[in-house]
Amino acid sequence: MTDAYIYDTIRTPRGKGRKDGALHEVTAARLSASVLNELKARNNLDGHAVEDVIWGNVTQVMEQGGCLARTAVLASDLDESIPGVSINRFCASGLEAVNMAANQVRGGSGHAYIAGGVEMMGRVPMGSDGAAIAADPEIAMKAYFVPQGIGADIIATEYGFSRDDADALAVESQKRAARAWEEGRFKRSVMTVRDVNGLPILSHDEYMRPGTDMQTLGALKPSFKDIGEQMPGFDKVAIMKYPHLERIEHVHHAGNSSGIVDGAAGVLVGDAEFGKEYGLTPRARIRSTAKIGTDPTIMLTGPVTVTEKILRESGMAFSDIDLFEVNEAFAAVVLRFQQAFEADMDKVNVNGGAIAMGHPLGATGAIILGTLLDELERTDKEVGLATLCIGSGMGAATIIERV
Repeated sequence: MTDAYIYDTIRTPRGKGRKDGALHEVTAARLSASVLNELKARNNLDGHAVEDVIWGNVTQVMEQGGCLARTAVLASDLDESIPGVSINRFCASGLEAVNMAANQVRGGSGHAYIAGGVEMMGRVPMGSDGAAIAADPEIAMKAYFVPQGIGADIIATEYGFSRDDADALAVESQKRAARAWEEGRFKRSVMTVRDVNGLPILSHDEYMRPGTDMQTLGALKPSFKDIGEQMPGFDKVAIMKYPHLERIEHVHHAGNSSGIVDGAAGVLVGDAEFGKEYGLTPRARIRSTAKIGTDPTIMLTGPVTVTEKILRESGMAFSDIDLFEVNEAFAAVVLRFQQAFEADMDKVNVNGGAIAMGHPLGATGAIILGTLLDELERTDKEVGLATLCIGSGMGAATIIERV
């Protein structure tokens, strides 16, 4: 098969996903187009240089509805001959877009793609699509549906993670993110978002709270306790599925869960021929991709099972991986990954994660892949693995190696 390479990665800073957020007046199509234009300009691409734009976004209604990928192409400086396809694998949509692009290249279907995603969570609220997994009682009851925060609390209960464990991970994420920004570790991949007049709107992740400590977090009320214990009583649903649990321990809150933010990211993927045509040097080879379905109630254990799968299918051991990016959807997700593999946390999310900087659902997978590549280069390491948990019980992963 043809090798698929990463030639470039770009992301916007993440803006607070609310009305006073810096990116709130920017539409999903316009933010996506700005990423496409940045990739085109940075790599001196012709307007028709890529085969397709594969773009992830989760809440595909209102301005994120239709085929947002095609809308973004038409709003950008790319040629109208380039099509676009929008995909939705929930929180892993951005990574899945890159994986799809890589596998298209590996299979010989086109020389290059732009892949990534966007989510404007302050403009298109999460859940506003009325998804059947939650809204259709027949499906919800069959799957023992609970909200993701309850799933995270189930993980904490099942695997013995305390509130202090979750808060300590959150404090560390904030410290690592602040240090990464202070040391310029993101400067290669973060673009400045500008308004229609070319004036800067945002150049730095806006959600971060670097002064966070255990005392600050200790004062926060658990976010999912009321919906778990009171109406609609999701704890009872969970215990029906897992009768060995006497009760659900509610350890997650706004400070140890991923932030609601706006953002977009893109990755330029191509074969060797594409690089030669445009005079580009590949930064990494996409060595392996994987996805898997998991228990839909506890829901967020996918990073463990998909990592086991991708390592098995690629003939690698956990010790072969130099750095890991595990999306910080909730603290318990990363704690479970650490526990399952006895992972050295000096190799996991070394520049912080979504707890500190936010999780723009459709974009995050592409964001963490770019962060992983930048850090491999900064530290002169070779192999990295990015993985995310996914709503409804799935996992996705990608292994890259520098070239």
